[in-house]
Amino acid sequence: MLPNKQIELKLQQAVRAVLPDADSSAVLIRPCPDPNFGDYQSNALMSLAKSRKMNPRQLATSVLAKLDVGDWCEKVEIAGAGFLNFRLKNAVLSGALQAAARGEHLFFESVAQTSGLCSETGQRPVPRTVVIDFSSPNVAKPMHVGHIRSTILGDSLARTLRLLGHRVITDNHIGDWGTQFGLLLLGWKQHLKPDALKTDPLGEMERLYKMVSATGEAMDTVRNAARQELVKLQSGDAENLKIWHEMLALSQKQFDTIYARLGVKFDHALGESFYNPRLKPLVDELVTKGLARESEGAIAIFFDDMPQLKEQPALIRKSDGGFNYTTSDLATLAYRLETWQPDEIIYVTDGRQQLHFQQVFAAFRKWQSAARSPQSAIPKLAHVWFGSILGEDGKPFKTRSGETVKLADLLDEAEDRAFKIVSEKNPDLPEAERREIARVVGLGAVKYADLLPNRQSDYVFSWDKMLALQGNTAPYLQYAYTRIRSIFRKTVETSISDKSRVNIQHPTSNIHLAAAEETALAKHLLNFGLTLEAVAEEYRPNFLCNYLYELAGKFTSFYENCPVLKADDATRASRLALCDLTARVLKQGLDVLGIETVEQM
Repeated sequence: MLPNKQIELKLQQAVRAVLPDADSSAVLIRPCPDPNFGDYQSNALMSLAKSRKMNPRQLATSVLAKLDVGDWCEKVEIAGAGFLNFRLKNAVLSGALQAAARGEHLFFESVAQTSGLCSETGQRPVPRTVVIDFSSPNVAKPMHVGHIRSTILGDSLARTLRLLGHRVITDNHIGDWGTQFGLLLLGWKQHLKPDALKTDPLGEMERLYKMVSATGEAMDTVRNAARQELVKLQSGDAENLKIWHEMLALSQKQFDTIYARLGVKFDHALGESFYNPRLKPLVDELVTKGLARESEGAIAIFFDDMPQLKEQPALIRKSDGGFNYTTSDLATLAYRLETWQPDEIIYVTDGRQQLHFQQVFAAFRKWQSAARSPQSAIPKLAHVWFGSILGEDGKPFKTRSGETVKLADLLDEAEDRAFKIVSEKNPDLPEAERREIARVVGLGAVKYADLLPNRQSDYVFSWDKMLALQGNTAPYLQYAYTRIRSIFRKTVETSISDKSRVNIQHPTSNIHLAAAEETALAKHLLNFGLTLEAVAEEYRPNFLCNYLYELAGKFTSFYENCPVLKADDATRASRLALCDLTARVLKQGLDVLGIETVEQM
């Protein structure tokens, strides 16, 4: 077990000894904001004291008397109103680094492999089952820039949770049903251009939809004809079903191409149509159990006991007998619960859907509470929402002509811009190699620019900023990785030219931390796992972005102040091990963000 986890476990045990009824699992340690006060800090005792109307400093003193962390820490200090500050012993820090260099860990622990026991139950922690719903494009429409935030954020959360040892199920809830298909079917039958469908199927279907939609707004006959086509589809008409299936296949081909470029994979892609057979029985059950009632010809779930939703009932059947997104999402939740028995279900969508998911989650909890025994746990439901992408004018990001930016075009431009930069800096590299570097750098830049901001904030899309080799960008981090790898290429060249230094690379050698820059880098490496856990707990990959940026900065300070290749043998081996660990953490961290690395840039 890593030293920070050992300290945390001992702290929880000490809290339990003083407050047997407290939830000690919530007592965590985190990196100290100011290293002058220590390496780790816990402020949990203050909230425990407040809830019990105790003096927090007195509680901290009592816990400290029961706390035995002498094997890992110098003297623990109480600060302020009840903070506990911990400072690692240098030998413990070196030992953790050497274990990482031997491949025993990379500063994080997988729940599936951990040897430690849960402080509450005395049992080993078990992996959680987490379903993540993200991306969710619409059939017959090209994926656009608006899909990138959900896709990249959801993929990063899935990668983080999997790395930490949890069972993750990703489901792409594709929009493949609804009123738009009446318009599409009518346009397909009356205005389809077969040649255009072959060359650009999504573009042609988008053209048909826009044409019929615009006409339908002005002409009742077109609207009625579209409704008739939709009714035929919903009734199982063979011709309309055949066309619908062709639309699905053409759309899925585009989705697969985009996802392959982004390195995003899904375990399932169960669209809205998959849940159609469940909608009527679901509404009937909710009405029968008294959880939903008629209102002005429609059926809705009312939240009379919830002040924040009292005036916002959830409609589950429209007055014309049709169902809506709420009905479909409730059916989807029920299916996921039955099929995968998840501990948590995460939805990654834009912030405009906050009210919708508040209603869906509240309705689902009412439904499941009525249907399940008191001992049966309802899974945690999380809406991970995000802000908008803006252009440099501060308005929603569009093309110069005012059109929505297609995602494929955005990715093409990212690679083209990166190729120009790579070609300017390395014109002698073969073109194929330059294009591969440009692919990795361009796509990585787009992903990182999307993950770096607080996800709930809007951010301004800027090609110049995201592709810069300086500052908090993916190219900067990718370059930092290649810079470290170049050190090891130099070690090989040195060993060839100087036979007396043939054993220059010792990644598992003893690690000695003499210089301040070495210690600062080492301590930051040790916080990798805590950062990953914070990403998983709060659904914020920007924590990891900032961690990696700081890591690259600490490495630069270390490399500039601590000679590596020119140091004596023991020091050189120790510092090479630090270089190697930094490269491994950079690579692993970028991989969690869905960003590739290259050996040369």
